[in-house]
Amino acid sequence: MILEKNNFPNFEEAKQELNEIMDSESADNIIEIANYFQLCQAATNAVGARLENLDTDYQINSSHNPIHHMEERMKSMESLSGKMKRKNLEFTYDNLVNNIYDIGGLRVITNYPEDVYTVANALTSHPGIKILKKRDYIAKPKENGYRSLHIVLEVPVYLQDGIRHTAPVEVQIRTIGMDLWASLEHKLKYKTNIPAEELEQYSQQLKENSDELNQVEMSMENIFTKINQKSSLIHN
Repeated sequence: MILEKNNFPNFEEAKQELNEIMDSESADNIIEIANYFQLCQAATNAVGARLENLDTDYQINSSHNPIHHMEERMKSMESLSGKMKRKNLEFTYDNLVNNIYDIGGLRVITNYPEDVYTVANALTSHPGIKILKKRDYIAKPKENGYRSLHIVLEVPVYLQDGIRHTAPVEVQIRTIGMDLWASLEHKLKYKTNIPAEELEQYSQQLKENSDELNQVEMSMENIFTKINQKSSLIHN
């Protein structure tokens, strides 16, 4: 079965149309950005396929699947433009390639903290994938209590020209609890309009919740490990 595809514009035809309404340099820049966006999308799809294969392999060949679920997303042009403005950068192809590494991204939600590293190691062991950046906010949480493992991967992509291209893809891996915490913190920070004093109070409470959640998750993981060990002895 062939999946339904979005109708992407033909960039050469679009370029001719753009040249009629703007200077050729600006039109070229837009076409380059669109091509790069497509490349990032292809790279993100490739990582997504790798994760789906791992998920299936764990289900078939392991007693425990560390992957609970996965999400894939591409940044919107509006979001990219906002990020460039926050970095005080002009929205050009060169600035995009050299400064933005999360146009395409995946979030992997695991069951337990150790699962985070199991999935990360399995994903990055692929010979064609290279780690560009790695930030472990689980081992060293952010000041606000945020916990997650962030990895920026350089992913090979082969298009119709047969040339090996590469594009960055950001992968965030965290537990179910960490993800719930992050969603609430994000809503508090960006989606509400509450007084500063109340915001500070909730932020402090969430920081404490993060520490408590970590203790609970580690305790549950310890119980799970012991149950697994005893189960293995029984079957052996």
